[in-house]
Amino acid sequence: MYKYEWLLCPVCDNKTRVKIRFDTVLENFPLFCPKCKQETIIHVKQLNMSVIKEPDAKTQSR
Repeated sequence: MYKYEWLLCPVCDNKTRVKIRFDTVLENFPLFCPKCKQETIIHVKQLNMSVIKEPDAKTQSR
């Protein structure tokens, strides 16, 4: 029997619309939270989630 879990938003800790199994592996997955309306890039392996921090875009000077 496989174990399923909901992915929780790393910002507000609410359930998202994504359910994963124990053997699911996600890399560079854009996780969207319908409650806080934020998208974060995550890695998931064996139900352990890690958030990928992306640097903010810098404005170009002329």
